[in-house]
Amino acid sequence: MLYKKQTKILLSIIAALILVYVLSIIFEPERRVSRSAAFTWLEPKLKDQVDRIRIINSGETKEFVMRNHEWFVVYNGREYPARQFRIEDFLSIFTQRAQYPLRASTAFSHERLGLTEAAASRIILSGGVGLPLLDLLIGQGDLTGQNVYLRRQGQNDVRSGEDRFTAYMTSPRSSWYSLRFFPESEGGRLDVDGIQRVRIITQTDTGTVTQVFTRSGREWTFSGLDIANPDMNKVDTYIRGILYTEGDDFIDFIDAGDQMFSDSRIELEFGNGTQTIIRLSPPDENNRRYATMSGAWYVYSIPGWVSTRLFRDAEFFEKD
Repeated sequence: MLYKKQTKILLSIIAALILVYVLSIIFEPERRVSRSAAFTWLEPKLKDQVDRIRIINSGETKEFVMRNHEWFVVYNGREYPARQFRIEDFLSIFTQRAQYPLRASTAFSHERLGLTEAAASRIILSGGVGLPLLDLLIGQGDLTGQNVYLRRQGQNDVRSGEDRFTAYMTSPRSSWYSLRFFPESEGGRLDVDGIQRVRIITQTDTGTVTQVFTRSGREWTFSGLDIANPDMNKVDTYIRGILYTEGDDFIDFIDAGDQMFSDSRIELEFGNGTQTIIRLSPPDENNRRYATMSGAWYVYSIPGWVSTRLFRDAEFFEKD
């Protein structure tokens, strides 16, 4: 009997210790904070409803709008093609659940943390014609320099979280532009295999020069170039370079119909029978050119080191 009694006592003690341990885990302050800190600014199901974005920082406003399932950068009343992946990554910040612990719940902290409407940066995500889906104020960084304070416009609660916002807010507008001549080449949907003919017409000191590359099976034939021992890989590399060409900005002070774009052009014929013409201005003193694409109204600015690669002499295509 004594043995059974001792066994019951020991089992009771063990059960009590287990209960204390479990309760200590459940109600441990740090764990409670961690659970309450897991937070998302925008419900994932609302992400697909966002069709307009405004980023307001240091007096500058960047605006983006979706048209026919594609994003555009709005600037000076015009809409320029945007980098779709960049905007998708930006929106994902707000739908991902992360640690945003509550730091204050009264308006008295707003000025100290840079979260007044006058001092804070602001990100507004809108959808349709109703109220914004998210209107977020972003204030000062904390002492670590790794986190920032945030609150919803119209609410007093202040949270802090990893600063994944500043890089987007302070980046230049050009970093949001899709500046490739052929945006589809970025995702690998367009490569040199899709090209049947390339015609390059440019002005030189001796007059107009025309070069033609025509696909013949897996190789190329040439017109207007005297190549003794052609390297087909170099031709592929050259044409792929045209497809991957990217400007460094859009220019709004030159019209796409300007006479300067009659200087040089590159014509590409695709396997599906379509054609695209790239028209280019003469090079300036730094070899920079401006370019337009057939069917588009905007003007690209092409830095000198890029524009140089668009025009090659016969020697470039010779085997080493």
